Amino acid sequence: MDSKPVYLSKEGLLRLEQELKQLKTVDRPVAIAEIKRTMELGDLTENAEYHAAKENQGHLERKIAELEDKLSRARAIDTKNIPSDKAYIFARVLVKDLDDDEEEIEYQLAPPEEADAANDIISIKSPIGAALLGKAVGEKIEVKVPAGIIKYEILKISRD
Repeated sequence: MDSKPVYLSKEGLLRLEQELKQLKTVDRPVAIAEIKRTMELGDLTENAEYHAAKENQGHLERKIAELEDKLSRARAIDTKNIPSDKAYIFARVLVKDLDDDEEEIEYQLAPPEEADAANDIISIKSPIGAALLGKAVGEKIEVKVPAGIIKYEILKISRD
């Protein structure tokens, strides 16, 4: 597994801890009970339900191990101590699309574990997030994305 720190907001750290607790205290016992139930159906070599239950348990155990690893390396970041003069992690960045002068978009930069594209919370490792990182108000960026090249100008940087 990786040895690099995983930087999260306090809320993101709490979410991962809650997800791990759910997996260990609720989902794992359900998976074990399902394996036990399917074992009672007869010959295990031809028991598709048993094999599916075992596969599900394997996925669950991998997810638990992955979360335990992330949490062992997690570092909560106090966003109040991060300067707002540039687009750093957890900043809200208002940009203007230079190809469509009317359109303004606000992104929040986040670690990959907290990204939520549907709510414009983008990973600092995504093409747009990486291009915005470290930039200041007034700077322009060009980002190559699958749909082509996007050009933005940074209008405002803020923090919650």
